Amino acid sequence: MIGRCIDTVGALWVLLTLGFATRFRFNGDYWEWRTKTALDAKGAPEGKLARMHLAMEYARWAWRTRRLR
Repeated sequence: MIGRCIDTVGALWVLLTLGFATRFRFNGDYWEWRTKTALDAKGAPEGKLARMHLAMEYARWAWRTRRLR
């Protein structure tokens, strides 16, 4: 339970740092690439809430990956 909370806070940190790195240009090259490769992939869920959930899962994965370094 506490691990999931830590992962969620870390995921928000990852999303925030990505936002700063891309200057919050969500229509820029990185976000366009990320949307096409992860969020629009075959079998990816549709709908705004489902896409937000998928983005959060990606950020949790990125946080856990960074933590293992």
